[in-house]
Amino acid sequence: MTQPGIYNILMYSHDTYGLGHLRRTMAIADHLRQRGVNILILTGSSLAGRFEIPDGVDFVRIPGMIKKTNEEYLPLSIKINARHALNIRRNIIVATAKAFQPHLFIVDKAPMGLKREVIPTLKWLKRRLPRTRTILGLRDIMDDAASTIRDWRDKGVYEVLERYYAEIWVYGDQQFYDPIQQYAIPDNISAKMVFTGYIPRRAPAAAAVARAQREERLNPCDRLVLVTTGGGGDGYPLMDAYLRMLEADDPPAYRSILVSGPFMPRPRREEIARRAAQLRVRFYHFYRRMETLIGLSDAVVTMGGYNTVCEILCQGRPSLVVPRETPRLEQRIRAEMFCRQGLVEFLPWAELSPATLRQRLDRLLDAPEPYRQAMARFPFSGLSVISERVAAFRQDLCRPDPTRPGARPDPACLPIVE
Repeated sequence: MTQPGIYNILMYSHDTYGLGHLRRTMAIADHLRQRGVNILILTGSSLAGRFEIPDGVDFVRIPGMIKKTNEEYLPLSIKINARHALNIRRNIIVATAKAFQPHLFIVDKAPMGLKREVIPTLKWLKRRLPRTRTILGLRDIMDDAASTIRDWRDKGVYEVLERYYAEIWVYGDQQFYDPIQQYAIPDNISAKMVFTGYIPRRAPAAAAVARAQREERLNPCDRLVLVTTGGGGDGYPLMDAYLRMLEADDPPAYRSILVSGPFMPRPRREEIARRAAQLRVRFYHFYRRMETLIGLSDAVVTMGGYNTVCEILCQGRPSLVVPRETPRLEQRIRAEMFCRQGLVEFLPWAELSPATLRQRLDRLLDAPEPYRQAMARFPFSGLSVISERVAAFRQDLCRPDPTRPGARPDPACLPIVE
């Protein structure tokens, strides 16, 4: 049973490809944690244990799945068929909800979970814990409009949004990109949507940046370019083009750090590491505190996933975004949008080459101020809006439960006495 005065938040992050979903979930959890709040994260990420877990937050690890195509997923580690693995995941998710008895259930990005694995939990919560608030958190851009509308109609997503979710939090700014209009969202669903604004990231302490500077043996006058491809599963072409730029007869004078991401295929990763070592360039396949390397850099080269872009903009670092265009156009749409706002430099994937990389990076490093000025005006309201919504939900628990006449208010609504 839940302790009196404790508010339980259950978060779900399916995590089948890359690091973005888990990183966004952890940023929200870190902000919401406080005395009197329990946060439990359901995740399939094999890397959950590598991140620092703050007090008041814990994980339930479900078997990992790896994405082969948009529709095909296979077990990441255990040697069983995909259907069996999905059954295990589904059972763990619903059992966790039954045992944890959440007051708030936040699902990241996938309304039904992987292969509809969250639907049984949503049904159970609606039937047995009707006062539990169910929230879908969406990044600003899912994919191009036509593909998203077709996918949501074919899979019955609109019906799920209407039936099972109390609110839909959009982690973006409606003035920049409006999914209501783009994805033909009907009024009965759009009425549930709350545009929180973008999710900021915690800036590293000055001491941490100084320590990293010593570890990387950087002189104060050195200019540093950080190259990161997120999870790295499709990041090899960007890393290869950057290294070919450094391998040219007239390499640039700035220092470089490369972070491939843990999901770059091992042969490719080992090749990148070997070439980087020959150039005396620091290489990591995974770095726990990416915000520290971003804070250390003078410019960042990235593929432009939601979370990486938010981390870069938070710290005001000029960036060159080279977005992938398959299997979704999400990264390209975001890169073009932010480029129009003067926030990033944008290089289309088809134009990626050592020469174009060098040209755009020289421009960034020689004239960073316009980008910094634009980033300084960029609104990051996501976490404060989320806090306001959670506070409102807790207050709602103080009102009588219409399904239980005469019942006392839920103890989780009571103010926390410090």
